[in-house]
Amino acid sequence: MSDTHGLENQVRQHRGRRGWSQDELAERSGLSRAGISGIETGRLVPSTSAALSLAEAFQCRVEDLFRLPRSPANPSAWAWSPRGNPCRYWRAEVGARTLLIPAETSPLAMLAHDGISRDGQLENLNDSDPRDTLVIACCDPAVGLLAAELARSANIRLVALPRASKTALSMLGQRVVHVAGVHLTHDGDRAGNAAAVRSELGEGYTLLRVASWEAGIASAPTRRIESVRAANNARLRWVGREVGSGARQCLDELLGHRRPPRRLASDHRGVAEAVRNGWADAGVCLRLVCEEAGLAFFGIRHETYDLCFPDALREDRRIVAMVQAVRTTNYRRILSDLPGYDPSEAGQLHPAL
Repeated sequence: MSDTHGLENQVRQHRGRRGWSQDELAERSGLSRAGISGIETGRLVPSTSAALSLAEAFQCRVEDLFRLPRSPANPSAWAWSPRGNPCRYWRAEVGARTLLIPAETSPLAMLAHDGISRDGQLENLNDSDPRDTLVIACCDPAVGLLAAELARSANIRLVALPRASKTALSMLGQRVVHVAGVHLTHDGDRAGNAAAVRSELGEGYTLLRVASWEAGIASAPTRRIESVRAANNARLRWVGREVGSGARQCLDELLGHRRPPRRLASDHRGVAEAVRNGWADAGVCLRLVCEEAGLAFFGIRHETYDLCFPDALREDRRIVAMVQAVRTTNYRRILSDLPGYDPSEAGQLHPAL
């Protein structure tokens, strides 16, 4: 052991998640209880062999337990201009910048904010490390399952921003998020997402397969739709999605040259809620949210859903943890229980060539 100061560690957090006492961790790692206590409190910095022993005990990487302290020369900047005053925000390190992400409604429900801005003055409410937050822009209604797996396995907080595929890719290109969720494929078209990434961003990106899911028409049980022809022939009030979303792409193909709907929902659950509440007769969304809302569903196509990230972040511990989380048996099993989700290819990496 060394008594050199300045190394940040996550040993206490990893031990707490497993419910181990310091004595139990000492026994599993071969270190002394006093040494464990010294490391957790920052009084001691472990030797290489001690760090490796702890990583083996936790079945994780050394980098997940120890890292250099934050650089004070990394000022915060708004990811985009806040819409109101005051404005709650989350903090996340993206690339070499610490970004302030204006808090908004999220698929993860209410996520505690890190600070608040009033009249241009920032007030941080906690000492959370921006390097422990992963920011994803996507429209996956099941993204909360990934958030739970990341928190459990790597102590990483996920901030999920509800965005359509092309909007998410635009945000990724602007470097204000780490990851963009993409589903712009057709049945049998395995290269559609990669083509969309190349078109929007160019080279230098990798796709992580999460699942194949089923998209189709949601309608009230009393107006059950049995075919695409019936959907086109019926006088239906449609609810749509914004241009650039997979659901809008699917609906445009369904309606052909007919005028797109004026009423737009912000995400898949918004489509289902519009139909459930009688504001529209039908809309395109995922089978999952349709069944959640108790609606009739007619499947149209299966889409591959990928998470896209820059190759430059491939070694970032949050990206590494995300890839590992998607590959876990627990996450894949839970996804397989969801209506319309098929995670049989989950965890595969594909360069967006």
